[in-house]
Amino acid sequence: MFFTRNDFHTFAILYACMRYRLLLFTVFLLTTCIAQTQVRVLNAVKTNLSVKIDAKVDDAAWKVAGVATDFIKNFPDFGTPASKKSEVRVCYDNAAIYIVAYLYDAKKNIRHQLTQRDVLERQDADLFTIGLDTYHDRQNAFIFQVSAAGVQGDARLSSNGFDRTWDAVWESSTALNADGWVVEMKIPFSVIRFAKKDVQDWGLQFTRFTRSNNEEASWCGQDPNVDGSVNQWGILKGLHQIVPPLRLSFLPYLSGGIRESPTSAGTVSETLKSGGMDVKYGINESFTLDMTLIPDFAQVQSDNVFLNLTPFQVKFEDFRPFFTEGTELFNKADLFYSRRIGAAPTGVQDVLDLVSTKPHYKIEKNPGITRLYNATKFSGRTKGNLGIGVLNTVSAPMYAKVTNMLTGKDSSFLTEPLTNYNIIVFDQALKNRSSISFTNTNVLRKGNTRNANVSSLDVSLFDKKNIFNVFWTGRVSSIWGKNGSYNGFNSSGGFKKVSGRLQYELNSGVISDKYDPNDLGFLPNNNSFQYSASVGYFVNNPTKRFLRQRYSFSVSNNYLYKPFAWSEFKLSSDNTVVFKNFWDVSVNIESSPLYFKDFFEARTPGVVLKRIPFVFAGTGGSSDSRKKLFISWYGGFAESPFPNDLFTTLSGGIRYRFSSKLQVSVNMDRQQDNGAWGFSHRDTISTQVAGYKDPIISFRKVRVNNLVALLLYNFTPRMNWSLRMRHNWTHLENLKFYKLKPDGDWYEIPFANNRNRNFNVFNVDMFYTWDFKWGSRITLAWKNALGSNVTLDPYTNTSYAKNFNKVFNNPHSNEVSLKVVYFLDYLNLKRK
Repeated sequence: MFFTRNDFHTFAILYACMRYRLLLFTVFLLTTCIAQTQVRVLNAVKTNLSVKIDAKVDDAAWKVAGVATDFIKNFPDFGTPASKKSEVRVCYDNAAIYIVAYLYDAKKNIRHQLTQRDVLERQDADLFTIGLDTYHDRQNAFIFQVSAAGVQGDARLSSNGFDRTWDAVWESSTALNADGWVVEMKIPFSVIRFAKKDVQDWGLQFTRFTRSNNEEASWCGQDPNVDGSVNQWGILKGLHQIVPPLRLSFLPYLSGGIRESPTSAGTVSETLKSGGMDVKYGINESFTLDMTLIPDFAQVQSDNVFLNLTPFQVKFEDFRPFFTEGTELFNKADLFYSRRIGAAPTGVQDVLDLVSTKPHYKIEKNPGITRLYNATKFSGRTKGNLGIGVLNTVSAPMYAKVTNMLTGKDSSFLTEPLTNYNIIVFDQALKNRSSISFTNTNVLRKGNTRNANVSSLDVSLFDKKNIFNVFWTGRVSSIWGKNGSYNGFNSSGGFKKVSGRLQYELNSGVISDKYDPNDLGFLPNNNSFQYSASVGYFVNNPTKRFLRQRYSFSVSNNYLYKPFAWSEFKLSSDNTVVFKNFWDVSVNIESSPLYFKDFFEARTPGVVLKRIPFVFAGTGGSSDSRKKLFISWYGGFAESPFPNDLFTTLSGGIRYRFSSKLQVSVNMDRQQDNGAWGFSHRDTISTQVAGYKDPIISFRKVRVNNLVALLLYNFTPRMNWSLRMRHNWTHLENLKFYKLKPDGDWYEIPFANNRNRNFNVFNVDMFYTWDFKWGSRITLAWKNALGSNVTLDPYTNTSYAKNFNKVFNNPHSNEVSLKVVYFLDYLNLKRK
């Protein structure tokens, strides 16, 4: 082949063009990288001008405020410029910080579904979020959100994650315009905390979520391959001489209603009435004192009760605001289970047992919950980033009243003594997201029957590049009193790679046989030793078919601590992909490939149950939640070498959005285990372990169905109505009974009564809520439940349809209540 002079000239031009394009591409990459790595700064502007919260950008204060723009995508394709223009302005005075955001978009594309407060994820609404890291420790922050429909959401962000239960009183307003939507916010300094400094910098982040294309964009891009969120924020620089006003507010309440409960002697009616007050006092800029007098814990969602076939306690959520709002500091060491406070008196069952053995006794009163005298929280951070928290609660002594129907004499029984619950936390935030914290919990009971103390030291250290993390925790518990004394310990630690596509973790932990944090904490079981390893691979940038990919594998080896003995070896893998149409699919596999030992199921010291190897495989997923019709599903099965013991699980959910105000959802879960092994009862004669009759183990078939239906109607951003129905059915059919050999193997024994069980729970919770003023609320509630004394025959009612039908043919309890809460701010009262 021969080339002419013209050919060489053409090649030279092409080469020059390629070099020019390569140079442009290189400049683009460098510019993008610098924009992503450089910390963005917005200068704080203090104003003496008034700001009216009306979703308009015409206030004079906004003309001099700094502007944040040029947002960067976080999802679906991190690092590229946002597809929609956003402009955010910030200013402040001595009372509050003000934010106005103009979020440009075609009006037809703006989604504005009405929802309940704080219920904003996976809803059909555009969102604007501001995050304030007021101590600039890159670990803790206040989050405030507003949807295009004007619905508020707020949370506390810490190393423990989002605390959505935190609710603050602040103002916002939204407006939909032809070229976008506007949100204006006023966040009083009284609802956040910060250090006392003449000049200070805060961590700052603005995030916009556009529902039409599922795009999340932030002022400071948040790399999904980097661990942490607050550490990737920008800076609000130069807040000068904030002189916050007195922080003092009152939240008095009145509630009343009626409850009707079915009993064997007929329906019992009870009048409900209560009143009290919460007080919040800002001791200074950094610390707040919360107090509640005669707290009212009515009008909370019914517990998701189910038949517990395990030897361990069940942990339920707490819906009581005082014990959930702003408690992220108290949960740092995971030693605080708030349901311990105000729980059922420990002597309730003793009274029931007494009456069951003596028919001539009648229960006149046997309270099912423990009343509280008061509760107090003190929390905040010093300018040196030392977090301090103290929580103290005093519960009232509870008494049961029983009448001897033969003599007419009444007897009173103490079911729960006067008790003081206390938590103290010191949490020092260090550089590079590291921290060290000390936590102490203490429970003292009058009469010295049983007292408890638990102390914990937690250390978490990150390297400067935020790639590796080393962690360790050590805890000791002490129980003492008339009922006995013992001490225990718990220690764990590990090393993990937390950033990058490839991440891994190695950890180990030991819990002694006498470690017991359960007077104020929650631990299913102690007496264990384990070590484990896991590895994960995460693809957070879009590929040809997927938006996100996550693959993980883990292995663990478990032992009994005392006497030291091997228990179980486990393997598991969890994998999830998100498709470009925003559907997702997950696959998970779990296996215990060897015969293993269960040291707890027999519920007898030193007695072990040998378990059969198994492998489980499951898959699930969900559709695009932007659509009116949203579905989710999951299915799986497990098999073992034992014949005819297939385990299956199947669940499905459907949600339909009829309008921006009305939506309905139904979720159904079904499990069937044809080869469940578990404790049934105790032998009435033989005893191998002193103090315990021999445990009888059953081989059984267990079926569980759980149905939850939810109807939501939102009248306005601050008024909604919800109706939730739940039915849980468990049917247990014992097929064979066994006794255990010393090595954990089993041998069959004859039986006359197969002890089948049929368990039903049915609840309806209806709430009408109206936030008629910022911080003030009226709630009307109706609660319906299947009577606690209702038992359906397990031999004739063997299908879900039969049980569901008969639930409505049996007596139910009903409760109707009205509660009014009114927010009073001291400064507003003073002005008036």
